[in-house]
Amino acid sequence: MAQKRDYYEVLGVDKNATEDQIKKAYRTIAIKYHPDRNPGNKEAEEKFKEAAEAYDVLHDPQKRQQYDQFGFNGPGVGGFGGFNATSMNMDDIFSMFGDIFGGRAGFGGFGGSARGPQVHRGSDLRLKVRLTLQEIAHGVTKKFKVRKDLTCSHCKGTGAEAGSTSEQCPTCHGSGVITHTTQSIFGMMQTQGVCPTCNGSGSVIKNKCHHCGGTGVEKGEEVVEIKIPAGVADGMIINVEGKGNAGHNKGINGNIQVYIEEEENDTFIRDDKDLIYNLLLDFPTAALGGEVEIPTVDGTKLKVKLEPGVQPGKTLRLRGKGLPAIPGYGHGTGDLVVNVSVYIPRTLSSEEKAAIEKFRHSDNFKGDAATKRNIFQRFKNYFS
Repeated sequence: MAQKRDYYEVLGVDKNATEDQIKKAYRTIAIKYHPDRNPGNKEAEEKFKEAAEAYDVLHDPQKRQQYDQFGFNGPGVGGFGGFNATSMNMDDIFSMFGDIFGGRAGFGGFGGSARGPQVHRGSDLRLKVRLTLQEIAHGVTKKFKVRKDLTCSHCKGTGAEAGSTSEQCPTCHGSGVITHTTQSIFGMMQTQGVCPTCNGSGSVIKNKCHHCGGTGVEKGEEVVEIKIPAGVADGMIINVEGKGNAGHNKGINGNIQVYIEEEENDTFIRDDKDLIYNLLLDFPTAALGGEVEIPTVDGTKLKVKLEPGVQPGKTLRLRGKGLPAIPGYGHGTGDLVVNVSVYIPRTLSSEEKAAIEKFRHSDNFKGDAATKRNIFQRFKNYFS
């Protein structure tokens, strides 16, 4: 299987290209490798599909942002709503990007045509969900009451009254297509598009459904259950297929795009799959050692034994106690990284001062050369 090329490289634009520049670049490539200009040329067809896939991502601000951040594995790019154009047929691509060509465009004698009734796809819906770190760690199912277009309960989506018959479409006279001829840089360009009156079927309903007016959809509410996988992150978009608005006249349902917002956590800091916890020790425990409890994202606590003389800035790594990778977009589970810090009290009683004063001139409390070098190195690393 050939390795995917960078989408910006495919379209020949830089990463700061505007939406108009991206659209213009795609149209130029699509015209060059259009199947009607390159009949039977498999290489041209693959380049045409490759450009369509790149355009699908880069012309959409959300998908483009995900691609810039995560590459081909970004949600909404290669998965969670992205599509692979190489696995699609040409009519699917034409239906998605018809605005680029003005419908399926043929070039003079190359014979472009519109085939069959056009399927009306319902529009997508967008939802925003805020998740706790605990929900992200385990995955969660959320229920939403959504106002959307539903299949008409009266005509079951057909758009016709019971027993209604069809008659020939007065616009296309039963052909299902309309043809336009225009002058272009290639000469006379003939464009065939699906008839807007009959939706390509060649016939129209005689008696439209009185409830939906012939559209096959009605406004309503539906409780939608959405499963969110473990490991998602703030800013990701999950695409839930078939749960959006119903398509007109038994068309395909749209999707729901779920935008993830991650709530700030008071205990842990997230670093991709790892979780960082700041362990604040009292001075006696740091000096003498002892057993401490470390909280986990599961709500349980782990007992960890500290050696005497543990230094501030030391890190402990508890393997597999972080967050899981999103299924299909990584593997394994992150770690829980414990950062040790030591609390120095701001005020002391006279007895405490007297006790500590005894150690002021002890060399053991001043730190040896190795300790000083380690502290200096950590200081350098912090600013590097």
